[in-house]
Amino acid sequence: MARAIAGDQAAYGELVARYTALAHRTAYLLGAGADAGDVVQEAFVKAYRKLHTFRADADFKPWLLKIVANETKNLHRGRRRRNLMELRLAAITETVDHDDPGTLVDDSRAKLLQAVQSLNEADRQVVTCRYLLDLSEAETAQTLELAKGTVKSRLSRALAKLRPMLEEVARDR
Repeated sequence: MARAIAGDQAAYGELVARYTALAHRTAYLLGAGADAGDVVQEAFVKAYRKLHTFRADADFKPWLLKIVANETKNLHRGRRRRNLMELRLAAITETVDHDDPGTLVDDSRAKLLQAVQSLNEADRQVVTCRYLLDLSEAETAQTLELAKGTVKSRLSRALAKLRPMLEEVARDR
């Protein structure tokens, strides 16, 4: 472990070889299923990047398995997020007039989407991540590689731009 912390990649390779089967079994049993291999790979990458945070008096195995468990939780969160997005997309596509797929039956929904699309790229990205994908501010910041404060200020600015458009939609109902 000391050699791996010191930057010896071969030593880290030995740790990977020693703990891969256990990490895979852990991910699988925690619910990663067929994605257990991906979870384990991501866990080893994260562990390698965080070796500098490893306490010398600690045991590597529980530290690694905690990372595997967290990655499995991330996988579950991602699945839930994707499922929610699929439901939202399904709800949107249910409102499409199939005789003319470009026409939305629900006018207020069309106006909402049009309002979001009218935003500049940066504002549209934060609104999409935060509200359409239902990501937290921290997740939005990580996804867009922005500071959390930048996400907050862009959201505030974007919502200020959207507010008059959305009030118009509400009045038209």
